[in-house]
Amino acid sequence: MPFADMPFPLGISLILASIFYVVALVLALVRVVRGPTAFDRIVALDLIAALCLGVIVLFAIHFDQPVFVDAALIIALVGFLGTVAFSRFLERDGGGQ
Repeated sequence: MPFADMPFPLGISLILASIFYVVALVLALVRVVRGPTAFDRIVALDLIAALCLGVIVLFAIHFDQPVFVDAALIIALVGFLGTVAFSRFLERDGGGQ
C-alpha cells in the first residue's frame, strides 16, 4: 500500500518524513564529500547511519513488519561502534586534519 493510500494523518506524516529524510541524507552526503576534516566526515557518516535507521523504521511502519525494527537496532549499534572505533583511531593517529 503506497503512503498516499494510508489513513490521513499517518500517510501524510510518512510522506513528509520521507522527504525530510531524503533532504537530510543529501546534506549529510555533501558533508562527507566536502569535509573539511576527517572528524566532520565521521560525524556525517554517523548521521547517515542514523538516517538509514529512520528510513528502516518508516519501512517497518509502512509494511507493518516489526522485524525491520530489529534490523534497524542492529544497524544503529554497528554504526555507533564503527564511529567510536574510527574516532579513536584518528585521535590516536592525529590524522583528524
